[in-house]
Amino acid sequence: MVKFIRTKHYAYACLGKRQKSKRKYRRATGRHNKTRQKWKSHTPMVEVGYKQAESVRGLIDDKMPVLVSNIADLAKIGKNNIIILAKIGNRNKLEIVKAAEAKKLPILNLNTAKFIKKMENKLKKFKQGEKK
Repeated sequence: MVKFIRTKHYAYACLGKRQKSKRKYRRATGRHNKTRQKWKSHTPMVEVGYKQAESVRGLIDDKMPVLVSNIADLAKIGKNNIIILAKIGNRNKLEIVKAAEAKKLPILNLNTAKFIKKMENKLKKFKQGEKK
């Protein structure tokens, strides 16, 4: 898969020299532009022929991503799906993560073991604060 980046993005800070979020693609224009002329070793331009096969499009690790925002959504997920957690609170997220781990379902945008450990420590500190 080719990553399309603006011409000379590496030269100027405003085009994303140090910040990847600024590296938006803009079509190469200009009389002497090497990218537009398709010189070797210059960044590629968007053209017909770069599109992926329809059977592979949108897949992550050969699995179709599914957005999960509550526990009921976990019932929709099969073996050929991968979970992407929605923007939800930590309490709901913890429930979903524990249920997904019990079913051995992969979560793409979260390290489950690290998250569970972090949240349990947070709950312990919260409960100790209530007792005092």
